Amino acid sequence: MKIDFPEYASDYSKRLASVSKAFAKQVYDPKGFSSNNQDESEEYGIDPFGELTHASKCFGLKQRFKDRVLIMTSDKCFMNCRHCTRRGLLGKAQVVRTDDELNACVNYVKARPQVRDVLLSGGDILTLSDKDVMRFVDAFAALSQVDIVRVCTRALCTNPGRITDKLAKALARSGKVWVNTQFNCADEVTAEARLAASRLINRGIPVSCQSVLLKGVNDSAPKMIKLLKALSAARIRPYYVFMCDPVAGIERFRVPIEKAREIERRCAESLGGLSMPRFVADIPGAKRKTPI
Repeated sequence: MKIDFPEYASDYSKRLASVSKAFAKQVYDPKGFSSNNQDESEEYGIDPFGELTHASKCFGLKQRFKDRVLIMTSDKCFMNCRHCTRRGLLGKAQVVRTDDELNACVNYVKARPQVRDVLLSGGDILTLSDKDVMRFVDAFAALSQVDIVRVCTRALCTNPGRITDKLAKALARSGKVWVNTQFNCADEVTAEARLAASRLINRGIPVSCQSVLLKGVNDSAPKMIKLLKALSAARIRPYYVFMCDPVAGIERFRVPIEKAREIERRCAESLGGLSMPRFVADIPGAKRKTPI
């Protein structure tokens, strides 16, 4: 199975990787590694959630759950995370670029009044210009049926300077935007990251974190507790901790379920509810994110 997913990282991410081994594992492959020669390639594919097939409902729009849809706004990120679920899809997936494509997505949502939550994802939507970001946000925030517009971005961790006061003010206009981000180790919650989060939060935009349980990065209770404390101190709500998705090429990051449960137990015994996320797995075909 050939997976073309080259290493790429912003200058900020490279600097952070130079001082954090845990973060560097997410930036660079081990020496000699090839995702095209993994034993797990026979077990896992590049598209476990059917984003190229049954979950694709119109150009650039994915729907797996009845109350929410995902819009592919970009096929670029500030960093090609080595554990990425879409590592084999970026460059292949349909990306919404034109007004006609965006209007088709809006019309799809309007025709389904049960949809109340729109995820603006990719790639990373914040690799786009402010104008293009707001084109997506405003198109869906204008729909009375939509309660939540999620800006899905790892920029707070991988390029925090992208979160400017101007952008935060624009995102706050509708009162519907939530920012979902990803931090996987406490080293990532830098002064720059905290500043980026505060710019959003001080404008009334909730910021939630979906971490991934990664071997060699955060797969111990002390490491996870340190991360969760750092997030809540920055007013970033720990939301989910995901098991690695069933996608090819990330075998080295997988954590056994028994160990994950032990980490969850120790976190719950050490932290209050505001700092305690749900530990879950995203299982193809399931009707929910499944608690471990």
